[in-house]
Amino acid sequence: MHDDRTLVEARLKRVLDERIRPAVYPESVPLEVAVWNAPGEPVPVAEGLAAVPEPIEVGARWGAPWGTSWFRVTGTVPESWAGRTVEAVLDLGFDENMPGFQCEGLVYRSDGTPVKGLNPRNQWVRVGAPVEGGEEVRLHIEAASNPVILDYHPFQPTQLGDKETAGSEPQYTLTRMDLAVLDETVWELVLDLEVLGELMVELPVESARRWDILRAVERALDAVDLQDVGGTAAAARARLEGVLAEPAVPSAHRISAVGHAHIDSAWLWPLRETVRKVARTTSNMTALIEDEPEFVFAMSQAQQWAWVKEHRPEVWARVKKAVADGRFVPAGGMWVESDTNMPGSEAMARQFVHGKRFFIDEFGIENEEAWLPDTFGFAAGLPQIIKAAGSKWLLTQKISWSQTNKFPHHTFRWEGIDGTRIFTHFPPVDTYNCSMRGSEIAHAARNFKDKGVARHSLAPTGWGDGGGGTTREMVAKAARLKDLEGSATVRWETPAEFFAKAEAEHPEAPVWVGELYLELHRATLTSQARTKQGNRRSEHLLREAELWAATAAVRTGFPYPYEDLDRIWKTVLLHQFHDILPGSSIAWVHREARRTYERVAEELDGIIGAAQRALAGEGTTRLVFNSAPHTRDGVPAGAARPATDAGGVSLVPRAAGGHVLDNGLLRVEVDARGLVVSAYDIEAGRETIAPDRAANLLQIHPDFPNMWDAWDVDEFYRNTVTDLVDADEVGPGADGLSVRIVRSFGASRVTQLLSLAPGERRLGIDTEVDWHETEKFLKLAFPLDVHAERYASETQFGHFHRPTHTNTSWETAKFEACNHRFVHVEEPGWGVAIVNDSTYGHDVTRTVRERDSGTTTTVRVSLLRAPRFPDPETDQGVHRFRHALVPGAGIGDAVREGWRINLPERPLTGAREVAPLVGVAQDAVVVTAVKLADDGSGDVVVRFHESRGGRTRATLTAGFATGAVTVTDLLERPLANAAPPERDGDRITLALRPFELVTLRLKRA
Repeated sequence: MHDDRTLVEARLKRVLDERIRPAVYPESVPLEVAVWNAPGEPVPVAEGLAAVPEPIEVGARWGAPWGTSWFRVTGTVPESWAGRTVEAVLDLGFDENMPGFQCEGLVYRSDGTPVKGLNPRNQWVRVGAPVEGGEEVRLHIEAASNPVILDYHPFQPTQLGDKETAGSEPQYTLTRMDLAVLDETVWELVLDLEVLGELMVELPVESARRWDILRAVERALDAVDLQDVGGTAAAARARLEGVLAEPAVPSAHRISAVGHAHIDSAWLWPLRETVRKVARTTSNMTALIEDEPEFVFAMSQAQQWAWVKEHRPEVWARVKKAVADGRFVPAGGMWVESDTNMPGSEAMARQFVHGKRFFIDEFGIENEEAWLPDTFGFAAGLPQIIKAAGSKWLLTQKISWSQTNKFPHHTFRWEGIDGTRIFTHFPPVDTYNCSMRGSEIAHAARNFKDKGVARHSLAPTGWGDGGGGTTREMVAKAARLKDLEGSATVRWETPAEFFAKAEAEHPEAPVWVGELYLELHRATLTSQARTKQGNRRSEHLLREAELWAATAAVRTGFPYPYEDLDRIWKTVLLHQFHDILPGSSIAWVHREARRTYERVAEELDGIIGAAQRALAGEGTTRLVFNSAPHTRDGVPAGAARPATDAGGVSLVPRAAGGHVLDNGLLRVEVDARGLVVSAYDIEAGRETIAPDRAANLLQIHPDFPNMWDAWDVDEFYRNTVTDLVDADEVGPGADGLSVRIVRSFGASRVTQLLSLAPGERRLGIDTEVDWHETEKFLKLAFPLDVHAERYASETQFGHFHRPTHTNTSWETAKFEACNHRFVHVEEPGWGVAIVNDSTYGHDVTRTVRERDSGTTTTVRVSLLRAPRFPDPETDQGVHRFRHALVPGAGIGDAVREGWRINLPERPLTGAREVAPLVGVAQDAVVVTAVKLADDGSGDVVVRFHESRGGRTRATLTAGFATGAVTVTDLLERPLANAAPPERDGDRITLALRPFELVTLRLKRA
């Protein structure tokens, strides 16, 4: 037989595109359209419905950037259509290739009842099936003219990302506003042909099944009268029944389809628009659930559910009913799909606390899965947090984006820093926007790496990013793929149903130890520095507020601000979303974030001040409140008392030019260029800085990645570097005990202050950058005379080691990585820490010196970038950073100094000292939270962990009379099978494994 595959395939494409799809709506009549443009921000539904619109014609331009237009469409169903299915086809000017990234609408009835959302792949509203004829149609569309930020020429700088700069030029052309007859037979024929055509081209040419489908498709096309598609569609469908009825082979891959709409809580749109995106999507999905009995939809991010409840009560009622029916599934158990690299220990824990508690309180449902399809890599401390929250599974897709190495598993157990293992799945479909295309289903089956031991995978199905969700076409395709020869089988299932099956069939899944590093989007650790600083500051202020409010509540009856803290925590958690904290959102998002963090800081400072005043009373004694988890300057952790005098600091001229700082423990030489050429540990007799090198070295690189400007830094950025060694000024600081350095470069200026603390081996580095560069990357380098094959960086509830070498492609790919408060490098017995108050990105490299064969390990802190997309003014302006170089530091010193730089002492005059509410004897044990229980019982909750990676016994002493002591999960519920801690009065002792996390609930006697 002659090979006519390409002929038939080309015929199928043209007939579908030009004849069959257009025949889905064979008859139509125009609707009358009028529009009212809201003058500013979106208005309440009642106001939009009551506004008086003006006529507008199809073909007219509408929609200023970020505007809202209320369209009213009216018409009458022709009498001649009686007995047929009729829909309103409402095209606002959509580009079908950009679902979620452009204009959208929510359709209402005149009484304000929401009907469904409109988006590029979902433009219809059912009027009747069947109609009687003569029905009056009146619909209202709340249309959002969101501008296209990421278009066909992506990553081009644009001012459209902020309403303040976007202008008023109309963005869209009203394209179609019709009543139309839906020919359901033709619609079904389209789906038959799409499924078979897409399956056919994925099968091997030598496969008999491919040729069976080809001939059936050819026979069906022969049956179609191109001048009467509707009249011949049934005959064409009949010729496809045989190939559609052939069952899948028993060994076929099995896909659990989960209806989904991954909605970024902010990205190329502001938070307020996400509120509306969620309303549109949930309206669509509840409507689809009513129409499709097998369909199941899952939505994550408790914040988004809370928005529906608050802003769209009518939609919320439909959502609650669908949840009760088991069809609309709360997923993930987190407040938002957050970044997991940068949030601190407590913040990461609270993501689960607030997310899971919302679903428990609202629906009585507790999630066992973490659902993070789009997060940019996963910190090594996360498995323990997931388990401590009462969950046991994790789903993500993003690791498939890695540029260098392909991850070796799709289903595996992920082991964190403490040994906790979490059953984890990466969907081999390699998208969280699956649309049930044959190419996607075939890719999932071919790509699945666990063949032979497992055959289940999951496919999140529906348009996401900007929302929209699953379409009726996707559901129809899934129905045809339920049991079809040549394809993987598809079933609608909940995440929990999938995970239970997958875990049961693969009980000995392979283990991956350590972080799940995404070999892409590394620059998100640095972009939008102010957002990152706001997050870090908020996390520590929340710690202080909880600590001092709890202490004051127990000691003085101070009213513990439960509701305020709950609200503030949720605000901070929202801004940890994986496009806000990473700095990859539009300018509008980050402008609002800066203002939000300012309000959060002001409110938390007020709570802290009021609680500390209640504790100290009115008096003249000079007290220092220590919020850090270690004693410092004689003040215990969580206490207030006068600080002790730790000695002095001297500043003298350096013989070769520059200055020498000395405090008896550390002698630091700053040369005439303002560079640190020596940091000598006097006690150890050890130099910190590598020979012939200088620290506190600012370096600037060109930074123009191949794509994803705010997200990416490509390795070739290192090929070109400029050392900023010229100084405008180098001299004593205003206090006469520090060194002040001023440098100018490009259009920018840096002012630094180098100082020693009395009695501490710590060189403080305060850096102010007035930054006006474009597409540049600013680093702060510390070349250290340390031989280290690995280094430690802080992560949630511990630290994680990475190699300093590049033996393999896996190590080479980690050329930019995340730390929290410290990076630590060490030889046996002596190490160096670099601590920070607000930066996350860094790199560590090593070289061997020719002169003495010694190893130089260089730690570089990432300070600032200047990408132009999606915010063309990223980080322009003044920034302030605090770092410290800590020679002679063990890992415990790194932990302590990292906390110290982030939690400065708070001085206050008062009448009395304050003893700790809870004290811990061991320095290796770090208390991350002291608070009152969230249930309002007045119980004291203490969370702590082993911080050095070794075993220890932790003894907690309660500064109040205690009753029962209970080991709990993160949600402050008794932990099943937990051994009760040892008690000796108000002293509580537990044995801790390396990095073990413990939460205790102490009832007040």
